[in-house]
Amino acid sequence: MRVTIFDYGAGNLHSLAKAIEDASVSVRLETDPVAAVDTDLLVLPGVGAFGAAAARLAPGRDVMRAALDEGLPCLGICLGMQLLFDRSDEGGGEGLGVIPGTVTRLDARRVPHIGWNTLDDVRDPLFTRAPLPLAYFANSYVCRPSSGAAVTAWTTHETDRFPAAVRRGRTVGVQFHPEKSSGAGVRLIHAFLDEVRP
Repeated sequence: MRVTIFDYGAGNLHSLAKAIEDASVSVRLETDPVAAVDTDLLVLPGVGAFGAAAARLAPGRDVMRAALDEGLPCLGICLGMQLLFDRSDEGGGEGLGVIPGTVTRLDARRVPHIGWNTLDDVRDPLFTRAPLPLAYFANSYVCRPSSGAAVTAWTTHETDRFPAAVRRGRTVGVQFHPEKSSGAGVRLIHAFLDEVRP
């Protein structure tokens, strides 16, 4: 199975690639958004700022959006989940618009939200196959869907309740970092790989 991590040019993606890769999975990093969709699974990683990532995405935004609309499996992690939405208050540029809504600053005294947190109102069978009692978050911005229909799990930081996971077809977004959420998080990644394996 070919997995492509779209590289926005920020951060170390080694731990994510290591969490994904196994004997049946090959992982590559790709900086070209058009070339990135030539894969069995696209991963939008959770490193960087929305504006800079949207700028890197812009030349191939329509191609990537079309590929996801046509059923290319995608896993968006943290910032990658936010890029599935229309836009963000964090910076300019457009997201993919796969899920209608915007990204806003976390409404809390302590920002960023860093550390372990529980998930609630979990509605995705993915989490049944790979239960995740706690997940590791590192975010200052959160997704605000236009409709709650896409939300498959929630979490709360202080008094702000926000989506921890969203899904539209074969596109899944998680606000937390599964690659940093111990063995349970890695099992969640591989449960998704098994679900979408060609």
